[in-house]
Amino acid sequence: MTKIIPCWFAIMALACAVPAHAQYADSLSVTHPPDTISSTIRWNTPPQKRVFPYKSFIVPAVMVVYGVTSLNNKELRSVNLKVKEEVYTERTNKNQLHIDNFLQYSPALAVYGLNAMGIKGKNNFRDRTLLYAMSELIQSAIVFPVKKIAAENRPDESNTFSFPSGHTACAFAAAEFMRQEYKDVSPWYGVAGYAAAAGTGFLRMYNNKHWLSDVVAGAGIGIMSTKLAYWIYPVIKRKLFKDKEVSTVVMPIYQEGSFGLGLVHHF
Repeated sequence: MTKIIPCWFAIMALACAVPAHAQYADSLSVTHPPDTISSTIRWNTPPQKRVFPYKSFIVPAVMVVYGVTSLNNKELRSVNLKVKEEVYTERTNKNQLHIDNFLQYSPALAVYGLNAMGIKGKNNFRDRTLLYAMSELIQSAIVFPVKKIAAENRPDESNTFSFPSGHTACAFAAAEFMRQEYKDVSPWYGVAGYAAAAGTGFLRMYNNKHWLSDVVAGAGIGIMSTKLAYWIYPVIKRKLFKDKEVSTVVMPIYQEGSFGLGLVHHF
């Protein structure tokens, strides 16, 4: 296990290292006046020509490709077995830690907590809530159909919905959401969010619920879902809103095969 843990966190660090480094470099070359970060982005300004940020999708796309390839690759499947052996099989204590059920949402909850404490992020209440909801909808629309199509057995053989990891996709979608909201304040907020997401992914393997490839693919899906949400939301907002502030948002939720509604109210 001592070899696997550093490797896993190295993989997850790679997922956020490129955008965090780019953000740091930008902060060196551009002078920002202190305390001038606006809580509302004016999406209704005349649209400029937008170029799809394909470079930021390269790392998460590679993660997804790795996961998909592992489904029919003997060498990568042997890596899955080796990780399971070190993380789960060789443990004398097989008790599970269920904090991953809550840890997956912690970066998103932290965004609202920080705003409540006066540490403002990029977007106002309405925009960040709709962005996060859109991200969750995108990743859910990808994860759950793929689970049924792939029909991959879980390590504990409880069912055939192992690939990809929904918990990990949700966690990394939330981590990228936190990074996007606070990258102009400090890159360390994003680092903290990704650390929580990496912890969620590791716990899914620790609890013998997912293979390494499930977790890596889920992480890639989550990151891309949030990036895509931030890319398409400005177009949607210009058509639906005119910078009107909203205090209550109802959004659909789909998790582990169950549909529901989530209510968020800003006091």
